[in-house]
Amino acid sequence: MDDAGQTLRGRMMAMGRAAREGARALRLASAEQRTAAIAAMAAAIRDGAGSILAANARDLTAAKAAGISGPMLDRLLLDEGRVEDLASAIETVAAIPDPVGAEIARWTRPNGLDIARVRTPIGVIAMIYESRPNVTADAAALCVRAGNAVILRGGSECITSNLAIHACVATGLRAAGLPESAVQIVRTTDRDAVGELLSGLDRQVDLIIPRGGKGLVARVQAEARAPVLGHLEGLNHVFVHAAADIAKAVRIVVNAKLRRVSVCGSAETLLIDKAAAERLLPPIADALIKERCELRGDAAARAIEPSMKPATTADWTTEYLAPILSIAIVDGVAGAARHIAAYGSGHTDAIVTEDEAAAEQFIAEVDSAIVLVNASTQFADGGEFGFGAEIGIATDRLHARGPVGAEQLTTFKYVVRGSGQTRP
Repeated sequence: MDDAGQTLRGRMMAMGRAAREGARALRLASAEQRTAAIAAMAAAIRDGAGSILAANARDLTAAKAAGISGPMLDRLLLDEGRVEDLASAIETVAAIPDPVGAEIARWTRPNGLDIARVRTPIGVIAMIYESRPNVTADAAALCVRAGNAVILRGGSECITSNLAIHACVATGLRAAGLPESAVQIVRTTDRDAVGELLSGLDRQVDLIIPRGGKGLVARVQAEARAPVLGHLEGLNHVFVHAAADIAKAVRIVVNAKLRRVSVCGSAETLLIDKAAAERLLPPIADALIKERCELRGDAAARAIEPSMKPATTADWTTEYLAPILSIAIVDGVAGAARHIAAYGSGHTDAIVTEDEAAAEQFIAEVDSAIVLVNASTQFADGGEFGFGAEIGIATDRLHARGPVGAEQLTTFKYVVRGSGQTRP
């Protein structure tokens, strides 16, 4: 490896060692001190809004010159409202109960041993993400709330924005008397820095969280030498059951698809119960078309709405992140569940129905991280779950699943108190 590579490796290793010290400081800090740091981050973001917006403008100019447009550009964009949303989300994180040290369970054995299962920080987290500068703020606040140090590596397209936000995070840490090593950011766009993080930095990294497209997640899962908390794409479905209230169904489907098409909670496939498809599909399709949403249907859907484009097999596995929706006619709840199992990503799926038995069947048969009844998939967001914020929707089945908030960024240990017991 050349000298530049050696220098990068040295810098990354130094970040890992510093993060381990930062993690120790956070773990030993009081809940009040961690709260003060998070609140100070929010204040610093408000005070630094001008600098953050100026930095974001530079990123946007560079992104447009590089040909980035559509949903990717929307994810990158910050304005005054979104900067305020950053600060507000951080304040919500500051207000949630501190999970560190919380007892999950406690019991006493016949021999008198008192055993408690207690939440404890994971340690050092590496967060690798693309496009979204808000992740810089959310990840910093949630990791500090859970007592973890974090090394942030955002995408090259938003590095200027990320650095400006991180400067505010560092201000908050200093204000609370906590080391800046608790939240570090990789300041280079060199892709080799990702490889160094994936190596685990000589076992300094305890958990890697990727947030981005298929390519990023696949690379992380293939190369990581530390545990990975997976976040796959949002191939989300809305199933409109024969017993759906049509007005409710129209509102939910339009919102699930079009409220914000660039978020992972956006619906990508609409499933219509064939028992009432001729009644349900036309008003839903009309509402979507009026909002300039492109529809792609299977043969049965196109027989009802011939204006749709034909859907191909690829459409069922495409996360459009655009005003495009694929539509299939399915045979009841069981048919919807089969379609979701075949093509979904285990992220978020919803049913619209007034039939409680059908809703319960859908809940039982659909094995996704988030299952909704009569609500938009756009609620797949940690803030909407009361977590303050989240740094991804975990689609794995181990450790954490669904929105990853502060509590999901902890592990646990057993604390056993005795009075002199020995084992015979």
